[in-house]
Amino acid sequence: MTSEKGPTTPENGPANSAKEYRALFAGARSPWTRLLPWGVALVLAVVLLPVQLNLLVSDYRLDGGLASALAIAQAAPLLLAVVRPLTAWYVIFAVDVVGALVLLSADLGKPLLWPFPAPVIVGYLGLCLALGLRESRRTLLGVWLATAGATAVLEFLRPGDAHANGIVLAVLSGVALVLAAALKERYEVNRRLVAQEAISEAERDRRTLLEERTRIARELHDVVAHHMSVITVQADTAAYRLADVPPDVREEFTSIAATARASLSEMRRLLGVLRNEETRGELAPQPGLAQIGRLVEATARAGIPVEYAPCEAGAPEAVGLSAYRIVQEALANVVRHAPGAPARVALSSDGASLTVLVVNEPPPEPPGGPLETSGTGHGLVGMRERVRLVGGTLDTGPLPDGGYRVAARLPLTERDRT
Repeated sequence: MTSEKGPTTPENGPANSAKEYRALFAGARSPWTRLLPWGVALVLAVVLLPVQLNLLVSDYRLDGGLASALAIAQAAPLLLAVVRPLTAWYVIFAVDVVGALVLLSADLGKPLLWPFPAPVIVGYLGLCLALGLRESRRTLLGVWLATAGATAVLEFLRPGDAHANGIVLAVLSGVALVLAAALKERYEVNRRLVAQEAISEAERDRRTLLEERTRIARELHDVVAHHMSVITVQADTAAYRLADVPPDVREEFTSIAATARASLSEMRRLLGVLRNEETRGELAPQPGLAQIGRLVEATARAGIPVEYAPCEAGAPEAVGLSAYRIVQEALANVVRHAPGAPARVALSSDGASLTVLVVNEPPPEPPGGPLETSGTGHGLVGMRERVRLVGGTLDTGPLPDGGYRVAARLPLTERDRT
């Protein structure tokens, strides 16, 4: 047999002094479930103790003191079974066997149950249920073999006028052990499944975040590469476009061009690491503020009435790209989750920052479900990453009337981003 230590599980790890004596169902969420084992054990002990005592005195004609000792020793350990069922079994099993031997010397006078009175069987079955919920299969098998072996030995000592019930106890205890063990294993499987789903959800969120960062890095590569290409061309042609360029200045321009070309090579090498085998390079320039109007028109053609208030002020390419993607994701969410809902897109600038506002009203009719049940999950994640990239702020959330609001503030200067 194994020790009293509970089984090693992902929930509690190796049994130790801190968790070895946890009560049954101690990890349950409901307080009523945590109290259930204590309630059952208390009811069994309170009910079986006087019933067993009365039965031993009146039917089996035992001395009152001896009967009290046996009844207490058979019922009280049931309370211990809530925390340490195997220790309780050691006590109750030994007392039950001793009690059966004591009943051999009793003058029954009439046919009675032997070797185990009915209260003993009820208490033993409750103990078996506690064992099945806590102990390992090997321990349960040892418990049942000990029970079956003891009943087999006692069968040879059975008085001639007694109704033997040892086989009944062996069979019922086996059923109780198997049933409780099956319930415990089902609980363990469900708990591990929930834990695995939580891990998988966390991994999906992490993968989505990494994919979105990679996507942003690829897009920013195109923006920065354009500027670096302009620097390279200007530095290479400066000696031909400008008259009377001193030799040292010519060498400086040549150095600037070489540095820019080296930087472009390093960026392309980095981009090769970020791209996977299924990703193809973008052939078109990255969109910006000027393309938001066409994006709004395309959304309107899809059946979403959209009002657009453009901004005449310019913005750096990285900020313009972030604004475009934020509007794109916000309108895509309107199409997915609030089809037919009127929306409004507004861009404004105070000279220091660009404000992007996308607000949609509730849909005319509540949709039966989202149009897309397997979205990419890049919507809010992508917005947050793009806003964080340029040092801005993002505010999203539902409106009191059932609509939704996305507001982003994107700094236009490097000083405002720090």
